[in-house]
Amino acid sequence: MFAQTTIDSVRLHRAPDHTRIVFDLPGPVDHKLDKLANPDRIVLDLQNAALDFDVKTLDYASSPIANIRVGKHTDKTRVVLDMNESVRTRTNLLKPIEPHGWRLVVDLFDKELTTATANDSKPTPEKSKKSAEPKAQRLMVVAIDAGHGGEDPGARGPSGAYEKTIVLQIAKKLEAMVNEKAGMRAVMVRDGDYYVPLVERRKIAREKHGADVFVSIHADAFTDARANGASVFALSNRGATSARARYLAKIANESDRVAGVYEEEKDDSSLYSVLADLQMNGSMAGSLYLGRQVLLEMGKVTKLHGNRDKVEQAGFAVLKEPEMVSILVETGFISNPTEERNLRSSAHQTKLARSVLKGIDAYFRSHPAPNSWYAAQRREQGDEYRIQPGDTLSEIARQYSVSEQSIRSANGMDGDRIMVGQVLKIPRS
Repeated sequence: MFAQTTIDSVRLHRAPDHTRIVFDLPGPVDHKLDKLANPDRIVLDLQNAALDFDVKTLDYASSPIANIRVGKHTDKTRVVLDMNESVRTRTNLLKPIEPHGWRLVVDLFDKELTTATANDSKPTPEKSKKSAEPKAQRLMVVAIDAGHGGEDPGARGPSGAYEKTIVLQIAKKLEAMVNEKAGMRAVMVRDGDYYVPLVERRKIAREKHGADVFVSIHADAFTDARANGASVFALSNRGATSARARYLAKIANESDRVAGVYEEEKDDSSLYSVLADLQMNGSMAGSLYLGRQVLLEMGKVTKLHGNRDKVEQAGFAVLKEPEMVSILVETGFISNPTEERNLRSSAHQTKLARSVLKGIDAYFRSHPAPNSWYAAQRREQGDEYRIQPGDTLSEIARQYSVSEQSIRSANGMDGDRIMVGQVLKIPRS
């Protein structure tokens, strides 16, 4: 019998390289998709289903879709996509996973870039407002990753705010601040409401843009609405440092499934195991240092969850890039009514973004890349270093390629005693 299934919800997400159309289903629906040419169009037949949704309300202006038509037949509903250009198609019937039920996903992939176009599209350093910077002084690159997106909304607050929306707003504020800051520039992993697979996020940051640091921005959630406070996480390849870190990593790592990423796009973490053991220790140490600087600054503008000096660690898939310093920042608990209200506030978002920027700046000042603006500043002005737990004077001197005695002299020290939080002047090498 016709119309055994009624479809009353359809969504469209536009990503840089594809368009995704999602049909929310009460149960599995048989479907058939055909591509036709002259003119280009895509025909989707939904068997024994009725579409109770006005497709004209979908925003497809920035996509290759020129028009959407719906026809009702005795045994099916036919959806016709009139196209401005040919695309590659793929469909997938997704089983239920919170917060979604059954879904039919139709992906329309844009034409491949020609070689010439691809070469032209390679990122080049933006012209900086700081014209005094010599060309030889490269900018340190900050990859900003707004968590979730598209079909993966992330957590939802008591008043209905979605994590994916909040963190993108914070990410864009951080992007603007980074690009205004001397010595660094920002690249966005996603800049709209679409989903980027976890592996692809790392590739965009490292392979496409050569990022020095990767900052993934999220908003926490818990069953107890009283839970509150911001926190920072780094990768661990030896287990989580707490039950909460393990739980958050599990939730974050399920994003691909929630978003409906296909099996072949998923990360095979075993490929990283040997490489991680060989190369990750250096980037992991840098990640912990960066995390502590961000925590220190965030603690000045918002409540922190747990130990102010503690960067938690767990197996976050999005942080598994051996050659890149990476952290995940939980800006607060969106499940807490007060913190949700704060996270929706533009003024509070600005404070959070500025605190992350200050932490990144502190990291770059102590870990400048060769030939960077930060390295030149160190040569010209010396530097400052804030003592971290476990630091020794000899290790600090070795890190900055200066003698222990020169640090003592620059700081009026008689011995080697240093304290956590103390700021040392580092003389020129």
